Amino acid sequence: MPLLLGPFVRCRFSATLHVLWLVFAGFTCTGSEHTATATLPAAFSDLLPHFLVEPEDEYIVKNKPVTLTCRSTPATQIYFKCNGEWVHQDDHLIERTVDPATALPVMQVTIDITRQQVEKIFGLDEYWCQCVAWSTTGTQKSQKAYIRIAYLRKNFEEEPQGKEVALDQEVLLRCHPPEGVPQAEVEWQRNEDVIDPASDPNFFITADHNLVIKKARLADTGNYTCVAKNIVARRKSTSATVLVYVDGGWSEWSKWSACGADCSMWRSRGCTQPSPGTGGKDCQGLDLQSLNCTSEQCPQTVSGAEDVALYVGMVAVALCLTLLLIVVILVYRRKKEGLDADVADSSILTTGFQPMGIKPSKPENSHLLTIQPDLTTTTTSYQGTLRSRHDATGKFSMTNGPLLDPLPNGSHTLHNGKLNSDPAEFVSRLSTQTYFKTLPRDVANTSYGTFNFLGGRLTIPSTGISLLIPPEAIPRGKIYEIYLTVQRKEDLRLPLAGCQTLLSPVVSCGPPGVVLSRPVILSMDHCSDACLDNWAVRLKKQNYEGTWEDVLLMGEELVSEPYYCQLEAETCRLFSEQLGTFALVGESLHMGAAKRLRLVLFSDAYCSTLEYNIRVYCMDDTQDVFKEVMQMERQLGGRLIDEPHVLLFKDSYHNLRLSIHDMPQAHWRSKLLAGYQEIPFYHIWNGSQRYLHCTFTLERLSLSTCELTCQLCVWQVEGEGQSFSLDFNIAKDTRAVDSEFLLMDSNATALAGPSAFQIPYLIRQKICSSLDAPCPNGADWRMLAQRLKLERHMSFFASKASPTSVILDLWEAQHFHSGNINQLATVMADIGKQEAMIFLVSDGEC
Repeated sequence: MPLLLGPFVRCRFSATLHVLWLVFAGFTCTGSEHTATATLPAAFSDLLPHFLVEPEDEYIVKNKPVTLTCRSTPATQIYFKCNGEWVHQDDHLIERTVDPATALPVMQVTIDITRQQVEKIFGLDEYWCQCVAWSTTGTQKSQKAYIRIAYLRKNFEEEPQGKEVALDQEVLLRCHPPEGVPQAEVEWQRNEDVIDPASDPNFFITADHNLVIKKARLADTGNYTCVAKNIVARRKSTSATVLVYVDGGWSEWSKWSACGADCSMWRSRGCTQPSPGTGGKDCQGLDLQSLNCTSEQCPQTVSGAEDVALYVGMVAVALCLTLLLIVVILVYRRKKEGLDADVADSSILTTGFQPMGIKPSKPENSHLLTIQPDLTTTTTSYQGTLRSRHDATGKFSMTNGPLLDPLPNGSHTLHNGKLNSDPAEFVSRLSTQTYFKTLPRDVANTSYGTFNFLGGRLTIPSTGISLLIPPEAIPRGKIYEIYLTVQRKEDLRLPLAGCQTLLSPVVSCGPPGVVLSRPVILSMDHCSDACLDNWAVRLKKQNYEGTWEDVLLMGEELVSEPYYCQLEAETCRLFSEQLGTFALVGESLHMGAAKRLRLVLFSDAYCSTLEYNIRVYCMDDTQDVFKEVMQMERQLGGRLIDEPHVLLFKDSYHNLRLSIHDMPQAHWRSKLLAGYQEIPFYHIWNGSQRYLHCTFTLERLSLSTCELTCQLCVWQVEGEGQSFSLDFNIAKDTRAVDSEFLLMDSNATALAGPSAFQIPYLIRQKICSSLDAPCPNGADWRMLAQRLKLERHMSFFASKASPTSVILDLWEAQHFHSGNINQLATVMADIGKQEAMIFLVSDGEC
């Protein structure tokens, strides 16, 4: 019976075709559709096709396609089916032959599978293909072949750690190789030489890739490296140094010596069995013993002038120590009297309290006003210097680290709580210091001030970056000139490896050598999704040599360390007992980790041509980067055409694509050759550039066309995306990027003394004294932390001398711009500490 093969078969006019004419009763090729008919001999007409070669699992390495092969006999037709869909006939490569032994027709079909085909269903299901063979009797399906994209991540999930072990002790070095497809094979190296457990049975590699040294030998000292490899790449872990040491052991005691002139005898022993080696411990105990001889064995001696001289010397030393102690006490009392004059005027301790303009709701609460306001003191300004009234040229010498030159006497004055000086002059003077020559001379992103024990606050406007210096953080008698600045990413080379990405601006505060009595609070934005299950977030600090060190891992903070972090939804609060240069670096733990990106659209404020450009910026969702883009667009004469949008960018190695759709075709058209623009994944994730942008060039068909409506689509390849509607008039709104954003944070950049805080100094002290003492019913600082939703940091607060003061510092850092002191008063009332309530005074009563 003749069989119509249809368009799934491509005729290839070759030598093979002549053989097929002998096998098939008839074969015709007509027209452009390559239609073929074939008739099997009667002897083979009742045979089902069986597969000689079936497709097998393959891995796509980088961008190289893979080839799947299927061969069957007897078969009149073979084609592939991938993920439930038939592969187009033009993608099949068909070869027909005859088995010389059986004279059966043999058909072989191959197809190529590309990386793009597999990526289309990435994350939904595995990509598979199988072939189907036909004969006149029926069909047969081959086994499924799975095609996977091969990869090997850069970072080991667990790396070996260096150890110091005693001789003959068992050593375990752990290694969890990076995630990869196919799964990575693991081998171990010692000093770059491969370890072969078969040749050295003292080594053993477990099923989960850990290395075991059964008995440590001195020869086993070295650097051990875990090596993971598959068909894509080869990765090496950080080397772990294993040091095998030998602890010393005592020899036998020697015999007692003869009795000496001092009426004693002795014996000794040595640390030689064995001698300590390779950093091993010395022997513990005495190597020399003495024993008094009996009176009969002691030689007779007469005391002389030596004993008298000894007694006189001891008396002289005692007199000298007594005189020295008296001098120290006198000097301490003199200094204390001089420092007490700094706070003699109590008005400066309450001048920072600003009226809230809210009257108490009930007159019966008037008994809560435990501290009456000083109506003779103005609450709007304090004029005077921060220096002591007993100021002397060398009184406040800054000798703790590489500080700035001492300030001229009375060179900085407070006016209304704000510091007035020339920023350019300060940055110029700051850059002449040895350590600060690498700081950027960016006056717009630098804040500074002069502070004493009353504390203060530094703020860089419109960046979300501030430094809170709590009261008593600077020791009494010290005055520091402190700066706060934002480092540009391109000015630094922050080392990032593997899946690490920069999550915050790089912020410097200093000078780094100042001595602090309690931690300051540095606030800065971050762009992570704030889910620590997805991230390993580390705080990095730049040391004096310019290298970056990990000083803190979020979620594993130790209260004994000088750093502690609170990670909020968009802000990081860093408690630090040292000043320096800091940055937050995140390492994604899996592909669910996401960064927050901010998308901002700009265009030219004036358009007099047919062409119209829309610039789309993609940046980290932090205020400092947004401020920089706004300032740049202001210089370019651009204007903001839509509200900024936030997009979650996942660690999936997929690029970000942007496109514009649904423009009115009668009035507008796009001049782009491609349907979308693409920003590479690593350009965004590595954070080497502060912001990235692409430009869409549109063309209006008439100069009279001013209305533009369209859809901006943004998505990560093979991921979820977002669509934003744009509808604006390019002629009506000719307002350039102006002061709305740049002036929205108009507060002073530096506030010193009480004006920097919402809670007056004296009332703050009263709250601390009331809540620091433990209370049996829990009405103490612990309840205050719970009411302010800070209970996660209980252990950190408890480690401080005054837990309440640290809680109030954090409240001041969080609520400086938006805090309502009435809410804090309500919390205090709920706790039951009415005697420590903050009094509220309205404008009318003042």
